[in-house]
Amino acid sequence: LDNTTILSPISLQLAESANLILAEDVYSKIDFPPFNQSGMDGYAFKFRDWEGTNPLTIKGEIPAGDYPKKKLKAGEAIRIFTGAPLPKEADTVVMQEKVSVENDRLIIRDSDLVEGAFVRKQGAQTSAGDIALKAFSKLSPAAVAFLASIGCDRVEVFPHPIVRIITTGNELQVPGMPLEEGEVYECNSFGLLAALNELGIHGKKHFTVRDHEKRITNTLKNHLDEADIVIFTGGVSVGDYDLVVKTLDTYGVRQIFHNVKQRPGKPLYFGLYKNTLVFGLPGNPASVLCCYYEYILPAIKKMMGSDDDFPITCKMPLATTISKKVGLTYFVIGKISGKEVEPLPY
Repeated sequence: LDNTTILSPISLQLAESANLILAEDVYSKIDFPPFNQSGMDGYAFKFRDWEGTNPLTIKGEIPAGDYPKKKLKAGEAIRIFTGAPLPKEADTVVMQEKVSVENDRLIIRDSDLVEGAFVRKQGAQTSAGDIALKAFSKLSPAAVAFLASIGCDRVEVFPHPIVRIITTGNELQVPGMPLEEGEVYECNSFGLLAALNELGIHGKKHFTVRDHEKRITNTLKNHLDEADIVIFTGGVSVGDYDLVVKTLDTYGVRQIFHNVKQRPGKPLYFGLYKNTLVFGLPGNPASVLCCYYEYILPAIKKMMGSDDDFPITCKMPLATTISKKVGLTYFVIGKISGKEVEPLPY
């Protein structure tokens, strides 16, 4: 995280900003609600003029989107609908279920009615000039709807990173094709792409490369400069065909660390090329997703200006004993069973 920088903000249409993080405070240009507004279908009147005296005389109606043109006199009420503006002379709304109407005469049957009932006051939620949403707020569906309600059409946000996934290995075959002897189906890109989809990241591509230094170099050359994050899977250990780390060193990627005292994922590699983060993950599928959630996801969150606490952690007792080497951190797949965690094999 010390080597991860937040991405430069971009301007987006509000409709395209869902689940991103605001890069600046948003100020309201209007009061919201922009006028005293009815919160209910019913009848509007001045409470002090009524004070329990029935009946009131009904004078016209105001649907939502209309504006009252007539002044209400003492003893008068007007039919009003949810979202419609109140006449200046009215301060209370009684819901239509609590009245009876006889020949344009309104009889209110609500003993609990109080002054100001069912009226949304102008500026009650936000006043013009106030901060409507602070920087680093997540643009949830509710936040997007709120900004739209105050007339906001564009926002400055921290973007999704551009991600390139490069899987290496002579043994890899595309799912759906027949397996030759010694081959396995490539699955790591599917897991990583699915994990990135959970974040709404669309700027991602995947490439499969054989264990050949020149081919790895050419793929790196074509995509390193355009990406914010490059993720290799496979080829990061110390075998004769583990060529990724050597290729990265040759290409000028600055190694920050290689190998972590953990299982799975011990050969984990991390380096920098300018501001691009380069991760090298072991080819084991369990290692790939483990390292993604423990290392890559927090880096992505920081790039996007987010401080979400994910993955969520909690402590629970083990159902059975686990043996491990001293000094080595283990990440074990488990299943919550009742109030315990049951370690799973493999």
